[in-house]
Amino acid sequence: MTEKKKILIRIGSLRHGGAEKVLINFLKNLPQDKYEVDLLINLYTGMYIQEVPSWVKLHYLIKGEMITTNKPHEIPVKAFRVLYQKMLLMFPSLLYKFILKDKKYDVEIAAIHGMYRELLSSPQKDSKKIIWIQNDIFNLKEYTPDVIRQFFKFDKILVISNKLKEEMQKLAGSEKEKQAVIKIFNPIDKQDTLQKANVEIEDYPFSNDLPTFVTIGTVYPQKGYDRLLDVHKKLMDEGLKHQIIIIGDGYDLENIQAKLNQLGVQETVKMLGFRSNPYPYLKKSDFYVMSSRHEGFPTIIAEALILNKPVVSTDVSGIKDLLQNGKLGLITPNSEDGIYEGMKTFLTNKELSAQYEKEIANTDLPFVLEKSVAHLQEIIDQA
Repeated sequence: MTEKKKILIRIGSLRHGGAEKVLINFLKNLPQDKYEVDLLINLYTGMYIQEVPSWVKLHYLIKGEMITTNKPHEIPVKAFRVLYQKMLLMFPSLLYKFILKDKKYDVEIAAIHGMYRELLSSPQKDSKKIIWIQNDIFNLKEYTPDVIRQFFKFDKILVISNKLKEEMQKLAGSEKEKQAVIKIFNPIDKQDTLQKANVEIEDYPFSNDLPTFVTIGTVYPQKGYDRLLDVHKKLMDEGLKHQIIIIGDGYDLENIQAKLNQLGVQETVKMLGFRSNPYPYLKKSDFYVMSSRHEGFPTIIAEALILNKPVVSTDVSGIKDLLQNGKLGLITPNSEDGIYEGMKTFLTNKELSAQYEKEIANTDLPFVLEKSVAHLQEIIDQA
């Protein structure tokens, strides 16, 4: 019997994010007879912790909830966490000795781009290193070309869109570095999405039959909910009646709520906060709208397609791959005008959504679980 490959995977936490969900989907479908997996999270928190398969060994640096505010009593805790993590980054041998118990790994994986320093500081120089870039790092100001060049110290760089692959390869210094960049679809569990969407909900916010757009995601400025509200107001003022559901929480929640009140659209836009199962709301709505300024691989778009929903989205990273260059949904310029034109198109052209639904139903979607997991395994096995 061949010996199991020993893998260390690192991620910040297991909160409700796309990268976290993708990692859990991946772990749940890895054959346990082939791999021995240790998962190290910086902060032991998040809804996905209970979904980690029992055979995966879970390690953590700190236990406790994520702190997203700067309340006076939270500052010392926050400072301690930062210093503790910095110390382990500076003296990684302590981490590998005391937390990981001197275990030797064949492959070490950063499941999110933000963990690149941690992986590159690993004292295990012989292990193969893989980084999984889950966001459009070219749109994040702290990722300068010099920082991104560091990623080429990894043996393999997994990216989730063709756009990211092209941008990374432009920075490559050699053919070998170019070859290290691999485009991979994030694994989406189709059955799980369909099953969760069938759950009965009591609190769907609208009972009329006006066209309803839904959008789901952490309430951060990058999601462009401010633009979405302005577009909604403009369309309503033009007599194009519709309504919007926003599902998610985040540090920008109060600003968006204030803007919603200021525009006086409380009756037609409902912010529901975080929902651990947003799929029934998605299923009951007519369209999915994405107003993001930038994204990595918008997992939620894949799930909207699984539920056969017409999509209108700004042209962010990953979207052309997901919507197959506009065959499966509307891709608009990444601007307020773009969002306006896209939503207006759906509201004025009733046949279009039926056309998209038909296209989606007849398409063999490339991001389904089995294909993506098989591709990932192949990369790990070759490492």
